Amino acid sequence: MDQKILIVDDEPHIRMLIEQTLEELEDDGVLFFTASNGEEALEIIQAEQPQLVFLDVMMPKLNGMEVCRRVKKELSLTDVYIILLTAKGQELDRQKGQDVGADIYMTKPFDPEVILSKARSVLGLS
Repeated sequence: MDQKILIVDDEPHIRMLIEQTLEELEDDGVLFFTASNGEEALEIIQAEQPQLVFLDVMMPKLNGMEVCRRVKKELSLTDVYIILLTAKGQELDRQKGQDVGADIYMTKPFDPEVILSKARSVLGLS
């Protein structure tokens, strides 16, 4: 079974940056999907069931917190690993992220090396 990563951000350059950061994982057979808003993200998560989702918090239609809550709590897709990416780094925001079921809460700007090593770790790639 192919491993899948979904990258969700309403900023095209951030989606591209994350994709470029992770592109070497394609050699390991990892497939990439992208979405520009929360509704698209939910559709792709339900259809493709990616192992890993990089999810922006502040987005149109549905924000990342709501997408995460629906995936983890309503759809019970607990094996989908969700990393929330946001410019909001306050402790209250982190707590909200944990409350909706996020596996990790990372603030922007992020270190591409950290993104890549997290993806490798979650997908079990050395």
